Amino acid sequence: MAFLLDTNIISELRKGRSDCNARVWSWYEATPLEEIYLSVLVLGEMRKGVEMKRKADPASAAALERWLREVARTHRARVLSISVEISEVWGRMTADSPLPVVDGLLAATARYYGLTVVTRNERDFQRCGVDYINPFAA
Repeated sequence: MAFLLDTNIISELRKGRSDCNARVWSWYEATPLEEIYLSVLVLGEMRKGVEMKRKADPASAAALERWLREVARTHRARVLSISVEISEVWGRMTADSPLPVVDGLLAATARYYGLTVVTRNERDFQRCGVDYINPFAA
């Protein structure tokens, strides 16, 4: 089984073993790295967070920048772009039940590649009918 991580999971993992939710950390440690995929959208959301932090706290932004680079390097062979085909899936999925654009495109990417979304946001992914897991849940 292969997984597409939502931004909320990557952000939780950033806390490290001692501060990360124990169930999330256990799921991550038990999952082979080659089964974990990211979307370019998640990297974009991470970049947005770095830039928003940069204005108020340049030192924290620099730390987030290093984290972003490490995540991108670790997963570079498994970063998925949005293609014409994925945009078609997204358009069909969200025509009758609109979702936030990023969540909808993540769901469409998961459906296109046959991936399970790993997220805390069960409500949106349940609505669009893709496979998902919430490692925060018991």
